[in-house]
Amino acid sequence: MGIEGKRSCTSVLVGRAATRDGSVIIARNEDNTTPNLAKNLRVVAAGARDGQTLESSETGFTFTMSEGGMRYTAMPDADTSGGLYEEAGVNSAHVAMSATESAYTNDLVLAHDPYVDAGLAEDAMLTVVLPYVRTAREGVRRLGRIVEEQGSAEANGVLFADASEAWYMEIATGHHWVAQRIPDDCYAVVANQLAIQEVDFASDDFLWSEGIREFVEAHHLNPHPGTFNFREIFGTATEQDVHYNTPRVWYGQKLLTPSVEQDPESFDLPFIRRADFKIGMEDVARVLSSHFELTEFDPIGRRGDAKTRTRYRAIALSRTQDSHIIQVPAAPATEEGDSVVRPEALSPVCWTAIGTPGISPYIPLFTDVDAWPQVLDGASWSEPDEGAYWLYRTLQALSDARYGVTERLVQQFASAQRRAMHAHFAKSRAAEWGLSLADERKMLLARANEHVVEQAMTDARAQLGKLVKVLAEASPLSYTMDANL
Repeated sequence: MGIEGKRSCTSVLVGRAATRDGSVIIARNEDNTTPNLAKNLRVVAAGARDGQTLESSETGFTFTMSEGGMRYTAMPDADTSGGLYEEAGVNSAHVAMSATESAYTNDLVLAHDPYVDAGLAEDAMLTVVLPYVRTAREGVRRLGRIVEEQGSAEANGVLFADASEAWYMEIATGHHWVAQRIPDDCYAVVANQLAIQEVDFASDDFLWSEGIREFVEAHHLNPHPGTFNFREIFGTATEQDVHYNTPRVWYGQKLLTPSVEQDPESFDLPFIRRADFKIGMEDVARVLSSHFELTEFDPIGRRGDAKTRTRYRAIALSRTQDSHIIQVPAAPATEEGDSVVRPEALSPVCWTAIGTPGISPYIPLFTDVDAWPQVLDGASWSEPDEGAYWLYRTLQALSDARYGVTERLVQQFASAQRRAMHAHFAKSRAAEWGLSLADERKMLLARANEHVVEQAMTDARAQLGKLVKVLAEASPLSYTMDANL
């Protein structure tokens, strides 16, 4: 569960007026305590779990799935003995969800509303919410209702998006939560802390659990009555936060708002920020694939010393299982005089780096399809196989085994993959734009997904060969005396 540190992630949310193309973006690195927890990527058919009773092997939480579940994409663990952990996806109503950003709540608050042993946790969260909601706001309300009625087993942050809004929801205690709509012209970076600050109970941009104000007042939890700073009341400010959490927020904001100077160990970094420029998918990718580049804190960099390079926990890790950047596009506008019938809504795209981003490319997967390429699913949870997950995990292991030797190859591969993935996406999106029939679009997007995954895996295998050669040549088990020895 999140509070046990099983998932220790980093998240980014971007409002539609802050992006280059008017899309809404939610994104997250799914991290774990091990670099070898295989993931599967799949599409769950509409009604696949209707009427089933889901029981969590982690907490004992039970939930009967109602009828009418929509199709949705998911990223479950290959080993489901500990739960599904479907993590992130987009449903057929174009609502996106990513769950969860593990967090911590302070002891004083938990003394009065402890976690519920059989409550909802990360392993089941996306499964019981995403198939049933038609807006991001509705997703917040459904999840909040489940927490209030059945309790939460841990503290979590949850991301929602639709074509109009991005929402960030924080579940702090057994029954209390708050959610904030990300302003259209802003972004947020979150790293394993309760992040939401001042709550405006008169604003439609906030949602909250029933009775949360009365709960805080009854137990004298607010150090500054007259305001309601959720992070201050419910969150933590510890030595762990200083080295594990706040530096990631600092660096994400440093990349997106470089004009503002901040302290990486500050507890006052703002939840909401405005960028210095319009944000594209590639800017979010730069945040999620980063490890404090060009600073003394880069664990594989050349600046600083051994102490500074290990001072902070980097954003991208060897134990990142996947990184996803979900773009939900706005409905396309028809130009005046345009005789082409446009689709009512373009497909959301889930840019997915399997394994460690920065080494694995972000592959654009369209979500308005009935299935994703089979090679993304069916990974063995215990032994490497021929599928996508273990291919990219092998690529990461070879790339960073001796990074000083492989660095140039890694950078060249990353650059070539960015060009290839974005060119493919632009071509596929242009083709989708010209089709009005849903079935035709679905077939086109399915072919596009198959093509890009096949090409990405071919390129990854070629990169493996290059890495093996350069590492073999740099082996310490070599010794040269002259031309003949």
